Amino acid sequence: MAHSDVGIAGPAPSFRELRRWPRLKIRVPVTVILRKSNKTVYVDGRGTDLNQGGIAVFAGAELAIGEEVEISFTPPYRGEPLVARTFVRNRRGYIYGMEFIQDSKEDAMRVERIRQVLRALGTEVA
Repeated sequence: MAHSDVGIAGPAPSFRELRRWPRLKIRVPVTVILRKSNKTVYVDGRGTDLNQGGIAVFAGAELAIGEEVEISFTPPYRGEPLVARTFVRNRRGYIYGMEFIQDSKEDAMRVERIRQVLRALGTEVA
């Protein structure tokens, strides 16, 4: 194969460049709430990255990609906890990438509260 046959596109974009929103590096306690048909399970975790689309959570639980869970956390400089429904979108060990769900008016209001906190903390939010 000749050199001219190889597509030269430069280095692959980093994950940071592919992200839709800037991340806020945080370290906050998070409660992951798993609602099963016969019980509700609460798992303590730690939020490590937050943006307007979701949060990364370290939690000692076996969560499946696509599973719906609720989370509760108190961001820095905030008195009351924020609650949001999420889908587990990815996993690396026990660190889960969770995307906020906005299917209902209540979900959208919860996510808007999170965006307000991000704005207050100086993170760009469209």
